[in-house]
Amino acid sequence: MTKTLILTGGSQGIGQKTLQKFVEQGWQGINISRKPTQLPGVIDLEIDLSATNWVERIEKELLTRLPDSSILCLIHNAAALIPDRVGMIDPVNFEKTLSLNVIIPSTLNNLLLPRMSKDSSILYVGSTLSEKAVPGCASYLVSKHAVLGLMRATCQDLAGSGVHTCCICPGLTDTAMLRERCQHDEKLLEILKKISLAERFVEPEEIADILWFAANHPVLNGSVIHGNLGQRES
Repeated sequence: MTKTLILTGGSQGIGQKTLQKFVEQGWQGINISRKPTQLPGVIDLEIDLSATNWVERIEKELLTRLPDSSILCLIHNAAALIPDRVGMIDPVNFEKTLSLNVIIPSTLNNLLLPRMSKDSSILYVGSTLSEKAVPGCASYLVSKHAVLGLMRATCQDLAGSGVHTCCICPGLTDTAMLRERCQHDEKLLEILKKISLAERFVEPEEIADILWFAANHPVLNGSVIHGNLGQRES
C-alpha cells in the first residue's frame, strides 16, 4: 500500500526536515507551500494558502497525486506569527493568523479525510504556547490553543475510523524563522537558549523524528507531545 505524507509549510525548518525524514523511509512526500523544497522525492505544490481561491487551485492536482487506497499522514505545519498584545490586536492580522493556523487545517481535513484509509493520521504542529502563555503574541497564542482544541475534536469525531491524531508542540527551535524574528541578534539568541533546561535550541530534525514516530504509532491518538528539552518556569 502506498504511503503518502502531505505537509504544509515544508520549504524550510521543521517542515523540510520532516519531509526529508518521511521520504528517506520510503514515503511519497507532498509539500504545500509558497516556495518549493527542492528535495528529491518530494512533489511541491506551490500555493499561497492565504489566497481566497487556494482550495479550487490545489484540489484537482493534489487529489490526482493520491492513490485510491493509501495510508496518508497529513501534517499541519504552516503557521503565522504576528507579534501583538491584547488591547492592540489588529483585526485583519488576527483573522490572517486564525485562518492559516486553524481554519486552513480544518479545510484540508475536509478535503483529505475521504481518501484516508485505516492507519492514516492527522498531525498538528502546535507550540509550547498551545498550553501556556507569554506576553506579546496574543493572536498566535490564541490560535495555537485552538490548534490543540482542533486536534482533540479530531480525536473524538474520528473514533472508529482508524485515523489517529496528535498535537506535537515544539519549544524554541533553531529555524530561519526564529533567527529572523530575533534579527540575528546573537546576544538575544543566547538568552533564549537558556529557557531550555539543556540551554540550547531544539533542532528541526528532533521534531521531525517525533512527527515520524507519532505517524507510525496509533496508540498516541489524542496525545499532546511537547518537544522542548524541558523549560524553566518563571
